[in-house]
Amino acid sequence: MKYDEIDPQMATPARVAILATLADGKSWLFADLRRETNLADGNLHVQTRRLKDAGYVAAEKVVRGGRRVTCFVLTDLGREALAGYVRKLGRVLRDAETTSDGGESARPARRRNDDSRVW
Repeated sequence: MKYDEIDPQMATPARVAILATLADGKSWLFADLRRETNLADGNLHVQTRRLKDAGYVAAEKVVRGGRRVTCFVLTDLGREALAGYVRKLGRVLRDAETTSDGGESARPARRRNDDSRVW
C-alpha cells in the first residue's frame, strides 16, 4: 500500500480522535469534545475547522443555558472517511504482520544488481 493513499485529513492523531469521538452519532458540545479528546481549545478549534472545511464534520451554534455554544456532528462523508482510514490502517498492520512473521513482503523484491540504497 502506498502511504499517499491515506487521506491527508487523517494526518494528525487529533483529527482521528475527533472523528472517532463523533462516530457515536451524537452531537458534541465543544467543551465536551475538548474534554474527551484532551485537546487544548486552540488545537481543537483549528482541527475542527479543517475537518469542517473538508466536509467531515458539521458545526452548529446553539443556545444552551443562555449561552451560544458550538455543537459538532460527524457527517456521512466524515463517517466514510473514518471507515476508509480504519480499513487502510488495517491493511498496513496486516502487511507489517505478514512481513514480520516471515511471510511475503508487500514490497517487490530488489533486483540483485540494484545498487540503490535507502537511508
